[in-house]
Amino acid sequence: MADMEMKLTKQNFDAEVLQADLPVLVDFYADWCGPCKMMAPVVEKLADELSGKVKVFKVNVDDEPELAQRYRVVSIPTFLIFKDGEVKSNDVGAMSAAQLTEKVKQVLA
Repeated sequence: MADMEMKLTKQNFDAEVLQADLPVLVDFYADWCGPCKMMAPVVEKLADELSGKVKVFKVNVDDEPELAQRYRVVSIPTFLIFKDGEVKSNDVGAMSAAQLTEKVKQVLA
């Protein structure tokens, strides 16, 4: 799960997300956010299940406010799914593992 260890910054975002050869799930979160903490194991499990099909990264909105602004993230957690450099799905708030998996699989289809 090396991808989950990778936190995105404004320096590596374009290379890791916009130029990625696979779809990318980006979890915008903050350490103090309860729903974000609740979603962390869900995101981690999804990253394991779809390894090799989807890249999964996290963006701490407190550390990277420019990225949050760039993608108009006003509530967290926010999950953006990118494919071919474009946002294909934008979802805000906690959801079940099945719901998040379904959203990713829709982009993969």
